[in-house]
Amino acid sequence: MPRAMTRTRSGVAALAIAGAVTLIGQAVVPAAPAAAAAGCAGAQHDFNGDGIRDTVIADPEATVSGKERAGQIHIVYGGDKGTFLLSQDSPNVSDGAEEGDQFGFSYAVYDANLDGCSDIAVGIPFEDVGTVQDAGLVHLVYGSTTGVTGGTSSIGFRQGSDGKLAGGYEAEDWVGYAVAAGRSATNIPFLVIGAPGEDGGEGKDMGMFHYVYGVGYDVAHVAQDSTGVWEDPEPNDRFGASIAATDRHFVVGAPGESTATSTGNREFAGGVVAFRPSINTYGIPDPLFGMGQGRTGTGDTTAQTDDQYGAALAMAPYRPAGATSNTDSLLAVGVPGEDLAGTVDAGAVHTYHIKADGTVTPLRWIDQNQPGVEGEAEPGDFFGRRLAAVNTSPSAPGTAATMRLAVGVPGEEDTEEFPEEGGVQILPLLGDPGTGDVWLSPGHGIPAAVRAPRTLLGLGIGASPTALYVGVPYGPAENRAVHAFPWNTPDGGAPSRTWRPGEGGIPAENSAFGALLS
Repeated sequence: MPRAMTRTRSGVAALAIAGAVTLIGQAVVPAAPAAAAAGCAGAQHDFNGDGIRDTVIADPEATVSGKERAGQIHIVYGGDKGTFLLSQDSPNVSDGAEEGDQFGFSYAVYDANLDGCSDIAVGIPFEDVGTVQDAGLVHLVYGSTTGVTGGTSSIGFRQGSDGKLAGGYEAEDWVGYAVAAGRSATNIPFLVIGAPGEDGGEGKDMGMFHYVYGVGYDVAHVAQDSTGVWEDPEPNDRFGASIAATDRHFVVGAPGESTATSTGNREFAGGVVAFRPSINTYGIPDPLFGMGQGRTGTGDTTAQTDDQYGAALAMAPYRPAGATSNTDSLLAVGVPGEDLAGTVDAGAVHTYHIKADGTVTPLRWIDQNQPGVEGEAEPGDFFGRRLAAVNTSPSAPGTAATMRLAVGVPGEEDTEEFPEEGGVQILPLLGDPGTGDVWLSPGHGIPAAVRAPRTLLGLGIGASPTALYVGVPYGPAENRAVHAFPWNTPDGGAPSRTWRPGEGGIPAENSAFGALLS
């Protein structure tokens, strides 16, 4: 597994995007959105407003119009109402597909303009701005009663004086490397855009994030030297490389954060910072707390070099017993580089309860050596490299049965014949992780016409209240698919639904079909 977010792009034409994409400047006010579009039902994750949840399947490595790794997203409308292929060559999406952009490297679904139809903010961290490589861009693409891009042009968010986001664009800022979104307690939509490659006075790749809020797309800019934010910016912190959100809280990862210990400075030990989605008196979302692995008080509290605590994050809304709504959040933090004794890069996960008052309580340390947890920790498992969390019953107090966690283990192997075949582990997000955990892998719940090494199952997982989505973006072509499983599926149980390239209106050509999904 690669440790650094380094990337080379040779032979890519540098195409100017100023004027080619609808960019909201600092002094420009966007047109007021419709209060509610006729026919938009207001359901979550519903782009065409018919009240039925839609499915998103990203392929950020797809070839588009002959451009390799330009990237695309498949929108599968619920109720068997067809599919839509979204890329930078789609109608009403400004700019155009370019080699190596990786449109769909990240995305977030939310109702940005409060018209009742869901919209999608798509991260394109390797977009060039003029001749500046990998500066990054986020496209906000609107839903409508006729579906995605149904007549309203997309909006682009990027850095620069003629863009909406602060600072000048620089090579390898990676704006849009991670995105997350929600709606605050006061009904204000918000979008969090990570720029982990942002440089500053203290050095390279310190990172930052942009907080876009309201239907007027106001923006706040946050780095680790912003007032009240935990820790100081340092080279290679990569603050903003991972983000997770509920409507009450959001958390930003800095997997490169270094931690001082009694025996020295631990590089890439990792850290996370939590915020409330409300603007404080300093003009930024309200910082709540920050922590690294050495400060959590659970499990292995020793921060180590290359642990990468915070490389993956997942959150779910949580209603504690006695509460009348989902006032709290449960947080899972992946530590894929965690060494367990002499087992290098076995990986681990921390879980936490973020309360309504903004305080945090550690819940569990989870690894594959825990009693009752399926499997055994092995070198290079990278347990926790991807995470998905869900509340399957958001209208009731959360329990171990309704608060669920899926952990990607892309380096897992059942036999030496199939190294790095990978797998996905489903666990309770509350209570004992060894109670009722479930294992899925190729040939064991995941349909596999051919088993092969380096399938890396677990790199594509997503969640909805009714289903866990498991993508098979790599490995043999005949295995490429996205499978939906009930959250209460038995160990090795069969999927309830499957989407494959070349079937149901989905184009056959694919490169990493299901690398991200929801």
